[in-house]
Amino acid sequence: MEERTYHPMPLIGDPSPEFIATTTQGTIKFPQDYKGKWVILFSHPADFTPVCTTEFMTFASMIDEFKALNTELVGLSVDSLYAHIAWLRKIQELEWNGMKNVEVTFPLIEDIKMDVANKFGMIQPSSSNTQAVRAVFVIDPKGIIRTILYYPLSMGRNFDEIKRIVHALQKADADHVATPADWRPGDDVIVPTAGSCGTAKERMESKDENTYCLDWFMCFKKEKGRA
Repeated sequence: MEERTYHPMPLIGDPSPEFIATTTQGTIKFPQDYKGKWVILFSHPADFTPVCTTEFMTFASMIDEFKALNTELVGLSVDSLYAHIAWLRKIQELEWNGMKNVEVTFPLIEDIKMDVANKFGMIQPSSSNTQAVRAVFVIDPKGIIRTILYYPLSMGRNFDEIKRIVHALQKADADHVATPADWRPGDDVIVPTAGSCGTAKERMESKDENTYCLDWFMCFKKEKGRA
């Protein structure tokens, strides 16, 4: 029996691994088919698992919210296309947390040979060599990995946090800023640290009503229209 080679998980800032895969929405070529869009690629160990079922229902119910952020969803499970179809059909029959008749319209990758999961470092022999770990990759419109989240089997993901991550990354890219702890859209943002003593002095003495500094290295910018 041929010994499997396990790939390490890619790092933030790396180009996304490329692949062609069969999904519940047809064949996709990744990341080429998603050029110009943000992508949330998330994995599951198998179909018909309860925690993952609640997550699929939640993602499906939020699909329009993510589309409004120019963000597409792509799921992955180390199972067959037929198992995927059966699972998604069953999900439509379930009612949970106010959600019912939920139709999953984003693609779910068939990865029975674990080729895609392995490219993303989702197969870890110390845990299991037949299941994908529960990971989330946020990939930007240029195909660069910008965030990686990694969850245990027992804990459901926080979807408000996943959406907040997309908001924060888009804000940082658009305005060349950083976001502080617990930032939400509309909150003040952090401007880049001063690169010289002169710039630091100017910031500390600035009369600009839209910016304020706690110290020379920690300056904030108010969102327009906020008091």
